[in-house]
Amino acid sequence: MATSESLTDRTVRSEDSRSGATEDDGSGDTEPVISVDGLEKTYGSGEEAVAAVEDVSFDIESGTIVGLLGPNGAGKTTTIKSMLGLIVPDAGTVSLCGVDVSEEPERAHSHVGAMLEGDRNVYWRLTVRENLEFFAGLGGQRPSRVRDRHDELLERLGIADRADTVVNELSKGMKQKVSLASTLARDDDVIFLDEPTLGLDVETSRDLYVELRRLAEEDDITIVLTSHNLDIIEAVSDRVIILNDGRVVADDDTDALVDLFQTQSYRVVVDGPMSESTIDRLEREFDATCRTEDGGVTIECFDADSETVYALMAALDSAGQELHEVESIDPDLEEVFLQMIDEETGGKH
Repeated sequence: MATSESLTDRTVRSEDSRSGATEDDGSGDTEPVISVDGLEKTYGSGEEAVAAVEDVSFDIESGTIVGLLGPNGAGKTTTIKSMLGLIVPDAGTVSLCGVDVSEEPERAHSHVGAMLEGDRNVYWRLTVRENLEFFAGLGGQRPSRVRDRHDELLERLGIADRADTVVNELSKGMKQKVSLASTLARDDDVIFLDEPTLGLDVETSRDLYVELRRLAEEDDITIVLTSHNLDIIEAVSDRVIILNDGRVVADDDTDALVDLFQTQSYRVVVDGPMSESTIDRLEREFDATCRTEDGGVTIECFDADSETVYALMAALDSAGQELHEVESIDPDLEEVFLQMIDEETGGKH
């Protein structure tokens, strides 16, 4: 398909540009902060074997924010836990800051902070400040030397007035903020954040965007971010890696992925259910994506002209489908993600 070919071309160019960008000092390529090479992991054996990750490879440069995306079961969790050494892969290697995770896990972990389970990431019997000091201490930092940094972090996340409150007395949203602050409390080179804005209000989420961008741009910290809220990924990520069925299906700059789909696109919404035969016809004849939601069906056409949309509406009318809404859309990262996954699955959801 033309879209897939364009994506491949763009990805190759993106990888070439990333490699070339490190040669400006004349000293050769700079080693990536994160390097994943040929990662594989299968659960079970025989006919019941399930390949969670298949030949996943990518490099991430210092000071980059990367969004790792994929539907449920795509292999995101296995990939991240393998990168952190929490899962032993069947094949492949992972290095963090030049340290092989499988050979020297403690040394590799000294460079990394991670929030993988939200508010379960902190100690509920300690106060907010005590949590920050504890996690900073794990990195060999004296609490007195990082107190100002912690005060600023607590202020940015809107929990400065709760600094001396025991975490167990806080709401779920507040606990999530404490977990974030504890993850950011150390001077790590790499940070992994899994659903960091879960339970956060809009204002605090916006403050988090600013803090993540500051960490990447001013402190040269590398951040790997996963979230089901693709607006967050698009807002802060420099680059997006999309996994599906354990494989990398897209890897490019965030803007480049969105630009790839910046053609005339339309969304058509119809009331009531739609027969499988009608859905098959729309997907076959108009290269449309159909999703059932809220009692109706949403049909999206990418790279379509007005004549194509008129023909699609005529097909809907002949099938007895009542139109509810027709609109022109400007694709964002969510549209790109859904289109990529739809191409990979052949339209089967």
